[in-house]
Amino acid sequence: MAYLPNSDSDRAEMLLALGMDSVGELFRDVPVGLRDPDLKLPPPLSELDLIGEMSRLAGRNRPLSQWDCFLGAGVYSRFIPAIVRATIGRPEFYTAYTPYQAEASQGYLQSIFEFQSMVTELFDLDVANASMYDVATATAEGALLATMHTGRPRVLAASTLHPEVLAVLKTYISGRGAELVHLPHREGVTDLEGARSALADGEPAVVVVPQPNFLGLLEPVGELVELAHGAGALALVVADPIAAAVVAPPGELGADLAAADGQQLGIPPQLGGPTLGLLACRDELVRRIPGRLVGMTNDSRGGRAYCLTLQTREQHIRRERATSNICTNHALMALAATAYLAKMGEAGLRGVADISYRRAHHLAGRLCQIPGFSLKFPQRDFLWEFVLETPVEAEPLARELAGEGILAGYPLGGTDPELARCLLVCATEMTSPAAMDRLATRLSRVSASPVPVGART
Repeated sequence: MAYLPNSDSDRAEMLLALGMDSVGELFRDVPVGLRDPDLKLPPPLSELDLIGEMSRLAGRNRPLSQWDCFLGAGVYSRFIPAIVRATIGRPEFYTAYTPYQAEASQGYLQSIFEFQSMVTELFDLDVANASMYDVATATAEGALLATMHTGRPRVLAASTLHPEVLAVLKTYISGRGAELVHLPHREGVTDLEGARSALADGEPAVVVVPQPNFLGLLEPVGELVELAHGAGALALVVADPIAAAVVAPPGELGADLAAADGQQLGIPPQLGGPTLGLLACRDELVRRIPGRLVGMTNDSRGGRAYCLTLQTREQHIRRERATSNICTNHALMALAATAYLAKMGEAGLRGVADISYRRAHHLAGRLCQIPGFSLKFPQRDFLWEFVLETPVEAEPLARELAGEGILAGYPLGGTDPELARCLLVCATEMTSPAAMDRLATRLSRVSASPVPVGART
């Protein structure tokens, strides 16, 4: 049976309704070179040969454990306790369809309830939904929530947000007829005077600010929240969930919403995804939060029971009442984060943050002792990521070191040409002293060599 079992008369009827004569006309906006491409697939293989070929291809990947990794920029290498893999590896969890229907099992509903409870405690807010795709969609959905709640069309976002978060936010906002305003930055963090001026220029719906920001620097979140509220806007903090264990969480600073990526909570980097989006808010915003919420109640015999309490997408309610059409949550990833948070607890999270902070600051101090290398923003506070200014172009330098098994950091020239000689360097609890020694030794050779990077043999 064909995947789309439409008859010729069905197709003709649809084309007539569209005012078209052929299927080719239907796809006229698709460039000719992209239509019906020749895939040039190899000939079919037996199962035995196919397994061998797939194993060969998989063997070309190098596990992150084989590198000296100083990459961060939104995806981090962190220790994952064995209990996390053991939990999500149970077949009743990893084979289950996304549990958004009312008949989801009590076990899965309880795990989501616990997840929501932990996220609210982490960010010091009242309500968290049952998870989002990633930090970018969580941020964008939170910003749209603010425009609906306030009835205002202006979204003010710090230009120090992750570039990919800003890109997704721009896409979401443009589809709703809202205006996205980038707040200026000065010396790596949001400029308070520029934010004050932007807030005064029309009626803002929300101020979106990261903590820490894309460059690893701590933002003046408290002051920005006050400015937002003074202008009648909501405040949305895009938080680092590990950082929330050691710096004031969004709710404590008065924020109305918090968005985050849960990748650091028991989820490996795995080539950039899937990750996990976290979104939390204050009680008064609960009926505008997208997705679904799991609540705890009593069954007919008085026992504890869990159920889907609030579902706000248009498949479940009248379309005009829907807050979003986002249709799923990353339930397996949320379960991993739940197991991680339950295992680590408050003390464990603080320990992870403390070790990462100490190693990053030790590394920064050591690298800045190498002639030609320095901190780009020496007067700003950072946690475990910092911008290292290099004596040569950062991208070819990083590429050269990668050939030697060192992922030296994220070259920033692609996001800001003025930072072409800068690396965003990260250290976590997984960054060993030996790896830091090797990076420092290698960069010392760069400093001592007059030959430009890329011209070395």
